[in-house]
Amino acid sequence: MTVPKGFQPFPRSEYLDRLTRVKKEMSRRALDMIFVVDEHNMTYLTGYLAISAYVPQGVIITMAQEEPLIILRQCDAPAGLHQCFMAQDKVIHYSEDLIGNPREDGFDMIIKCMLDLGAADASVGVELTAMPSLSADKFRKTLGNNPTDITRMVTWLRLVKSDLEIEAMREAAAISDAAMLRAAEVIRPGVREADASAEIIGTLIRGANGKPGSRLASFYMCASPRIGTCHIPWAEDEFREGSQINLELGGVRHGYVSGLMRTYSIGKPSDRLQKVHDIQVSGLKAALQSIKPGATCSDVANAFYSTIGKQGLKKDTRCGYAHGIGWLEPTASLRDGDMTVLEPNMTFH
Repeated sequence: MTVPKGFQPFPRSEYLDRLTRVKKEMSRRALDMIFVVDEHNMTYLTGYLAISAYVPQGVIITMAQEEPLIILRQCDAPAGLHQCFMAQDKVIHYSEDLIGNPREDGFDMIIKCMLDLGAADASVGVELTAMPSLSADKFRKTLGNNPTDITRMVTWLRLVKSDLEIEAMREAAAISDAAMLRAAEVIRPGVREADASAEIIGTLIRGANGKPGSRLASFYMCASPRIGTCHIPWAEDEFREGSQINLELGGVRHGYVSGLMRTYSIGKPSDRLQKVHDIQVSGLKAALQSIKPGATCSDVANAFYSTIGKQGLKKDTRCGYAHGIGWLEPTASLRDGDMTVLEPNMTFH
């Protein structure tokens, strides 16, 4: 099938810079080849954005080849040809016969591809804990060189963004702002949560400043009487006078997400809600003032915790985390004890 190359949100040089950083880390770990299965790391390394991580797929990087190989299900290969920055021969696929097959699956073909590239005599890293345990066992049993688990190696490299990545996140943030403003317009007594959500999500898709949203990220609407629930969607109820609505959403551009959370009150907020709001804002200001290169994630978190604690409020969860492709980057957290040092172009929600 002939598929045209699609719009490339980043130039080839951006991807080659990312691969250079990966190969530098591979060299430090004495690895000749790695296999990356995390869908967000795949996006980072190739530009692939299709929603297909429910089946075996991944990216092979070798020290000997400039471009990576991406291995996809046969029906997803056209999306890879359309989206990935690499030459077409770097997008390969396995047969549809391996879907729903109880004896073998796409990972068997991927392992064979790695062996053809010399994995049997190489030092190999695999994102073992990013895949099902039975699949990880296949790699351990078949690659006789006892592959090294490199889960989150690439993820940590994503922590510091390029200027082009920051621009994508700014575009996503503008979409988040627009969606929150739309929420303020449609959240009214008598309006169904579902109808309000449809309007807000419509804005997330339509985008802002002429730049549409390119995907839907997490969307949580926790309204009275469910305000104690953190991560649920809209309900079938209608808003009413006195309702509190906790809304969390994120605009998306080219896979990059900028999350935003706000609380709405229909009518005058209760005294307790107003007090909690004021304390939280003071904590937020303290945290923002502490954010600077050289500070640690723990410094930021404790600036927040100590400020709200002096006013009688306690937060049990972390107050932030690394943010980028696919909403969550499971690396640094703004919590007590995380000694990750802040650098320019890190992004947090």
